[in-house]
Amino acid sequence: MEVIIGKHIPRRTFLQGIGATIALPFLDAMIPAGRLSGLSAAIDPTRLICIEMVHGAAGSSQYGASRNLWSPASTGRNFDLAPTALSSLEPFRKYLTIVSDTDVSSAEATKPQEIGGDHFRSSATFLTQSHPRQTEGSDIYVGTSMDQLYAAQFGQETPIPSMQLCIENVDQSGGCAYGYACVYTDTISWKSPTEPLPMIRDPRVAFDQLFGAGGSAEERAIRRRANKSVLDFIADRVRELKRELGPDDSRRIDRYLESVREIERRIEMVEIQNSNGELRELPEAPAGVPDSFEEHVKLMFDLQVLAFASDMTRVFSFKLGRDSSARVFPESGVDKPFHPTSHHGGNEKNIEDFARINRYHVSMIPYLLGRLEDTMEGDTHLLDKTMIIYGSPMGDPNVHNHKRCPLFIAGGANGKLDGGIHVRAKPDTPMANVMLTLMHTLGLEEMARFGDSTKPFSLNTW
Repeated sequence: MEVIIGKHIPRRTFLQGIGATIALPFLDAMIPAGRLSGLSAAIDPTRLICIEMVHGAAGSSQYGASRNLWSPASTGRNFDLAPTALSSLEPFRKYLTIVSDTDVSSAEATKPQEIGGDHFRSSATFLTQSHPRQTEGSDIYVGTSMDQLYAAQFGQETPIPSMQLCIENVDQSGGCAYGYACVYTDTISWKSPTEPLPMIRDPRVAFDQLFGAGGSAEERAIRRRANKSVLDFIADRVRELKRELGPDDSRRIDRYLESVREIERRIEMVEIQNSNGELRELPEAPAGVPDSFEEHVKLMFDLQVLAFASDMTRVFSFKLGRDSSARVFPESGVDKPFHPTSHHGGNEKNIEDFARINRYHVSMIPYLLGRLEDTMEGDTHLLDKTMIIYGSPMGDPNVHNHKRCPLFIAGGANGKLDGGIHVRAKPDTPMANVMLTLMHTLGLEEMARFGDSTKPFSLNTW
């Protein structure tokens, strides 16, 4: 690291120690002399988070749609979120773009032998909008996912072009069911049609990728055995740097490093709790994985925010569930397993129960939006600079269809998304049309088609 008085600090500045490498957040000292404001969108591409939740939505059933259990009754800007699964997003409605009733036809069966395999095609289609080849062997094929198309163009300047995270267990070997390789259900990110990217479930692994990249696995293990924080190994570098900074930048570094340490403490506490010999709710999970769904999700969101703040990566994909999951979410008020509850049989009470689970899952998102909004960078905050895509490639899970699938977008995307709007698609509109428009919004204007798209989708008409 080199800091020269009177000259700006490079954006790509690291504090290094044994087994630890900490990238810095954006500082005033990184603004070149003569520039009056912080980073502009031209040199600071939009951050992207793509979030998939499996099993569709209660609102995609006939009864659920009549009760607006997923999306609002009215389109435009004067919509009411109260009855919907999105009600927890009300504080962020100006950053919210709801797109209702698009289809993911690429997840449908196209020949008789594919019938019944909807769960084992769905995740592979969410970000590719392409139909997976039915195989249990190594000849997998689907399509390149939109997060990877974006990372290929705008993620190469960061130390990590993209990161892939998940909450439930992944397998990535052999066949699952109906003639499909498990990898189709294990990831939503595809670097190419034949290259699935593994997803990280353990927050410790993600933390070490972000804050231990400068050391070997052995060095990181030594650091943990010594019961030391990553910050202990860069303390001298921090003191050296702060002597060259103004008071505002010094405070920013202090807040940022305290956030790093707080996440590190939380991971350590989870590991200690899970290693005490007591029976776990998730006995197969690594020690760093919390048994609590909410705690796990929030840890992963905090890691994403810190990664954006330090510009370690600009692209995340995040898989919140696994198809056919039997996990129970008691905090939702429903004590029935997720997948069985999704097969509601058209029963109104069962549909309402499934809607409560949908509502609970979406209620995790305001935490992410709030953390992004609280993280300043230059003259604005990260929520203004981020696009968050949340959806499912399944519609009504009771019949395993892929019609009227749930989808919303949040964040300002560097001023490219107006927000505060609900748009309802015409019947048979591909979700791929929306994805194509979002990629244009992200700067991939030259893309003429994506998956089974037919044309761009307007996010400003209804």
